[in-house]
Amino acid sequence: MSEFFDPYNADRPLMMKCSCGRDHSPADHHTEVVADAAARELRARSETAEFEAYSNAFIEATLVKAIFPQDEERRRFLRAVGKGTAMAAIASVLPVASLQAMAQDKGALEKTDLKIGFIPITCATPLIMAHPLGFYSKQGLNVTVTKTAGWALVRDKMINKEYDASHFLSPMPLAISMGLGSNATPMNVATIQNINGQAITLALKHKDNRDPKNWKGFKFGIPFDYSMHNFLLRYYLAEAGLNPDTDVQLRVIPPAEMVANLRAGNIDGFLGPDPFNQRAVFDEVGFIHLLTKDLWNGHPCCAFGTSTEFIQKNPNTFAALYRAVLNAAAMARQPKNRELIAKVIAPSQYLNQPEAVLNQVLSGKFADGLGKIQNVPDRADFDPMPWQSMAVWMLTQMKRWGYVKGDVDYKAVAEKVFLITDARKHMKNLGMEFKAGPTYTKHTIMGKEFDPAKADAYLKSFAISKV
Repeated sequence: MSEFFDPYNADRPLMMKCSCGRDHSPADHHTEVVADAAARELRARSETAEFEAYSNAFIEATLVKAIFPQDEERRRFLRAVGKGTAMAAIASVLPVASLQAMAQDKGALEKTDLKIGFIPITCATPLIMAHPLGFYSKQGLNVTVTKTAGWALVRDKMINKEYDASHFLSPMPLAISMGLGSNATPMNVATIQNINGQAITLALKHKDNRDPKNWKGFKFGIPFDYSMHNFLLRYYLAEAGLNPDTDVQLRVIPPAEMVANLRAGNIDGFLGPDPFNQRAVFDEVGFIHLLTKDLWNGHPCCAFGTSTEFIQKNPNTFAALYRAVLNAAAMARQPKNRELIAKVIAPSQYLNQPEAVLNQVLSGKFADGLGKIQNVPDRADFDPMPWQSMAVWMLTQMKRWGYVKGDVDYKAVAEKVFLITDARKHMKNLGMEFKAGPTYTKHTIMGKEFDPAKADAYLKSFAISKV
């Protein structure tokens, strides 16, 4: 007899829903049971002394890395002043969010009932998994994580204060703060949610048309104008000699609708977030042309953030949120946890995706739709460092493609929106000067070095641009 329905059992009602009585399918019930078991196991792991030590070290290393992006510079400072003095100095000058995140003593929470928005994609893994794993509640927070239909709605709900914090595309807080596409509302990026984790996916009919030079006239889906997806796709096409504004069509499509549009032939491909690249392969409607890590290994995608006003009014609450999300990121970074995490975030209230699809994304062992099994462990990763140099690169691309006009004070905008620290200045005031290296790190995108100190020269170096 079928495990799903039992039409010839007189003792059971014949309902087209789960036998538990809830209005969901037996398959959904099974997914939830598996997710609950996985969450219990991950919670148990998170409560071990080993993970607590690992997580504390991870958070502190993340914060120190913000001050010293060059490791040799960190070593020089420690040799000069010693560990104890360095720890005291850093703890005394970090901004309130970072200070609270490092502190053992937690301040009284100004607000405990919070609503956080997310788009159902694997980029939001730390923010999502923190809910079923109890990381928010451990910080004294009663958090509701709310699935949201699209990025414009996320922006509007944050501006209207319907959400206290949200999953963002990492360029969005920059754009919202600058008043691009909306009323200017100061926003802050607290952590990057994920690095890598995206791909260019094409329809199966293009299996023999892999050279982007031949893509003139193609229609591509992107999730939002102010997205790394848009900027990376434009960059890739322009490097192939195509003008993304005249030689192809770029259409904004919510991530959850990308596979359906590919199946219907409305688009030739998309540069989108996972799991939808892998879902296109799973549904046999597309193949993975390339992973975005092959364009820029370690690139940011999504972020966790909130309004500047919320941080100012609720510094202890924000610090608690910060701790919860960083703890989740610490767990997500460990490969041994990825298989269980895939089970936890699969149910309908979160990603509503087959566990097999999520596991392929998070493990990096996946079918590419071209008949091969690829093994790329860092296909997706969860490094929370919000490098301000990444923000500067995003701003150069906004200017390159005409989203922002006129002069841009890249450094001022990046440091206002991406929360790291101005600890160097304060250390100097404390009489703790040391030989400083660059405060921003450099990045390599498609083989070309980006130096944030030379942003305008970088911008002017492109043959295809609106500048």
